[in-house]
Amino acid sequence: MIGTELKNQWSLCLDFIRDNVSKAVFDTWFTVVEPESLENGELVLQIPSPFVFEYLEQNCLDVIKAALTKVFGKGTKLSYSILTDKENNISQNVSSADTLYNIKGTAEIGNKAPSVNDAPYVQDLNPQLDPNYSFENFVEGISNKLARTAGETIALNPAGSAFNPLFIYGSSGVGKTHLATAIGRKVKELHPEKRVLYVSAHLFMVQYTDAARNNTVNDFIHFYQSIDVLIIDDMQELSGYTKTQNTFFHIFNYLHLNHKQLIMTSDRPPKDMKDLEERLITRFKWGLVAELERPDLNLRKDILRDKTRRDGIKFPEPVIDYIADKVRDNVRDLEGVIVSLMAYSTIYGKDVDLNLTHEVIDKSQHHEQKPITIESIISKVCDYYNIDETSVQSKSRKHEIVQARQISMYLAKKYLDFSTSKIGAYIGKRDHATVLHACNMVRDQIQVDKNFKADMENIESGLRC
Repeated sequence: MIGTELKNQWSLCLDFIRDNVSKAVFDTWFTVVEPESLENGELVLQIPSPFVFEYLEQNCLDVIKAALTKVFGKGTKLSYSILTDKENNISQNVSSADTLYNIKGTAEIGNKAPSVNDAPYVQDLNPQLDPNYSFENFVEGISNKLARTAGETIALNPAGSAFNPLFIYGSSGVGKTHLATAIGRKVKELHPEKRVLYVSAHLFMVQYTDAARNNTVNDFIHFYQSIDVLIIDDMQELSGYTKTQNTFFHIFNYLHLNHKQLIMTSDRPPKDMKDLEERLITRFKWGLVAELERPDLNLRKDILRDKTRRDGIKFPEPVIDYIADKVRDNVRDLEGVIVSLMAYSTIYGKDVDLNLTHEVIDKSQHHEQKPITIESIISKVCDYYNIDETSVQSKSRKHEIVQARQISMYLAKKYLDFSTSKIGAYIGKRDHATVLHACNMVRDQIQVDKNFKADMENIESGLRC
């Protein structure tokens, strides 16, 4: 089906979608999509960038499928023609996630207790690896270099290096799942004969519980013992579940003894995992324990550039610099800001510039203000004037130290619900009269000295960050 007839049919799909999503979502993501062809039960949609494709697949696939079923009939397949190079008008054809994840003949793990009989051959086992995660889009930096290098070594020779097991830990959003999945995908690429499986610790626990209820624990264990590269995400989820831990202990021992590769992730290092058997913790440390730290400034910039380039968009360097400076915790937040910026830009027809970036970050990022304490006040004042904190507590009468002491007292009085006597006791063991004098001196100097006033504003701005 081509031409006017296909456009009319797609218009009916849009009517259905419009009734089932918000106006903002429809105007942002669906008005830029056009039908390209419908042949042999497969609809191809034209998508203007990988960024739009990713959003639709992750957030709107169910409503699109429902629309296609309603208009074109049950069983309609979905593919995309994605414009990847606007300058040269180059597109790439990609199947929907349904095709990527549910290839005919593969065995889905699901929540049931798996059996090796369900997937007797390597090609029958679905490794459950997210196709969006690879080494190619895992940006390297100082904070992840050790773990990434170990992962690449494992992919070349699974269970053939000292990195078995590989235990990756770090806070939420730093790329643990991405890296673990990238290792699995590279193994499948280089060693297609290997049985690779990614599973969350929570799903492993659910499967074990089902197996115990159905008296199929032996099948459960036999299945996992058949895996060549086992990737288990969020190992901290097993804390407190003794029977599941005991079963995993035996699976771990079997796989390691038989030269199979184990890769695990967690939000904390093994030594900090509570309610976990000591014998498991010991085994987690047999290979390499590698931390994925929060990305530093340079890595954040590289991640932003890589992400926008892959989405077929380009942000001005001042925008990249500003986002990298303000969004510091993890990769997920960085990518979220990019999505928000593109949505705002599309909906309101604004250029992606610093003004729009300020607006989006203020709305989308939660900036938790640290509590102001006497310790933080003294630290900030001394850091600003580059003097040692202990000098403020001394009896020194040097001008710069006296000034830092008086400013600390003034700010403590301004920001803390403390009496002057309590402030004096904390800062240099002075009496309340000394604190009152200090507050008056600072207040008067702010009124008459513009440079001093600017210094105070800078110090207070740092306190409130």
